[in-house]
Amino acid sequence: MPSFDLSRYRFRLSGDDLGALILIAAGEVVPDQLADSVAGLRDAGLIWPDGRLAEALQPLITTVLDASAVIGIETAGPEGGLAHGVLVGEDGSFSHEAWPGESESEYVRVDRNMLVWELARMVNLQRTEPPTSGPRTVTATLGALDGALGAMGTATAERPSAVRAALSANGVPVGPELERLAELIVHLRCSWRITAAWPGDDGTEPGLTARGFAVWDCGGFGYWHRELPAEPVIEGTTGPSVPLRLVAIRPRDIWEMLAELLPDAPSLTAARLRSRAGGPALLR
Repeated sequence: MPSFDLSRYRFRLSGDDLGALILIAAGEVVPDQLADSVAGLRDAGLIWPDGRLAEALQPLITTVLDASAVIGIETAGPEGGLAHGVLVGEDGSFSHEAWPGESESEYVRVDRNMLVWELARMVNLQRTEPPTSGPRTVTATLGALDGALGAMGTATAERPSAVRAALSANGVPVGPELERLAELIVHLRCSWRITAAWPGDDGTEPGLTARGFAVWDCGGFGYWHRELPAEPVIEGTTGPSVPLRLVAIRPRDIWEMLAELLPDAPSLTAARLRSRAGGPALLR
């Protein structure tokens, strides 16, 4: 059920809840399949009896409808995949975070000057260093990675040898790099990829500019930047033969990459003007 906490200005909303709110705010007809969401929003006091949205929702809905940049974070871990992110608007920004097994995400207002801190928190950036010995770059293919991840289903005691065998069977030469990659896979705590997009043109997709990068959090083995395949990954460009390259990276380097993810203020202003002039809608 949707809910809210005005003391910290946060909302719990499902995708259907947010979709219904956007349609109502835009004056459009809400389809029958969203009737349960509308009923829940009414019960929560977020839709008034006369059909209008509660005033408390105005900053959030305004940001959703007029976002000048969108940041998406996709995580993969033992609990499965989760989608988080940040919506950057002219007058405010909102983060949204999912929870394993729940259909709702929590939307919280974020100060524009605190965005990097918020992103670092959302990816659980910690002070840890990469290994001081052994390879700091490992290479393989996505096919070899898939085979190794499949071997992770074996018993815990047999897992390291099973992963090494799967990597070798999929063309990774026996040696220090194979051993290091096997260690990273066995100790992989989670992986995440982050992408920022805003109206513009970077030559990859007309009317849209995007930046991103991906990281493996390997616990005691530190953080590893997935340089290949490079983000943003374009749909249909991956396959078993695509190269995989991981490079050890320090937390402060990740911090700098997060800081460089968003466009500067003039670019955001230009993106906002493009959107209002009929450019690509980021969320609608």
